[in-house]
Amino acid sequence: MAGPIGNHSDDEPIAAINIVPLVDIILVVLIIFMVTAPLVLKPTIDVNLPKASTGDETPPTPLNIAITQDGRISLNGQPADPESLAAFVAKTVAEKPDTPAILQADKGITLDRLTEIIDLVKSAGVKRVAFSIERKK
Repeated sequence: MAGPIGNHSDDEPIAAINIVPLVDIILVVLIIFMVTAPLVLKPTIDVNLPKASTGDETPPTPLNIAITQDGRISLNGQPADPESLAAFVAKTVAEKPDTPAILQADKGITLDRLTEIIDLVKSAGVKRVAFSIERKK
């Protein structure tokens, strides 16, 4: 209640400050900060990880091998023949033994040609071979 304090007449201005609106504004601002703080601050745990000389920094990049319908081969987007494919795969596997290969074969390719490429990649040392497919709708 914002009335005059003490014995004052009605003609005198009110000299007291009404703090109720100020408290309302502060409470609204506090609620806004409480709601937005979890969105801004991401909870993290500060952990000092141990160091090791044998740990891998990044997983090996897979070899992307594409085979077109007419049997042409491309390795990581570059045209390749079977000999250069085998040499590159063997060199890559010698550097990073866990390197996987992803085959993107056209559905019109023969099983004989696909088996030949898989055999070439496996004999070069690749242990994991995956096929890239499109999902039916």
